[in-house]
Amino acid sequence: MSETVLICYCSCPDAASARTIAEALVGERLAACVNHLPGIHSTYRWQGQLTTGSEELLLIKTSAGRFDALKNRLLELHPYELPELIAVPVEYGHAAFLDWVRANATG
Repeated sequence: MSETVLICYCSCPDAASARTIAEALVGERLAACVNHLPGIHSTYRWQGQLTTGSEELLLIKTSAGRFDALKNRLLELHPYELPELIAVPVEYGHAAFLDWVRANATG
């Protein structure tokens, strides 16, 4: 069986930090591709306060075998004290695309 492909979600406070993280992850082959979704609005509780703000969401495509290294690098680069990083396994997808992700997110 082929290695599992993951889609990871990570919110960033602005386009500059999102770009820095995306370029590092792809450049270091920790991710095959990162999509930027600007203009999201988040509502959350932080340190006991209801907070809202604009963010940019990253959709990061990687292989399960690269997740730990990706996580460590993201935590080094991210400006938030507690960055969001959620990984969801891809159960179905275009086989050729999933093979491309695996080939481009390798150590």
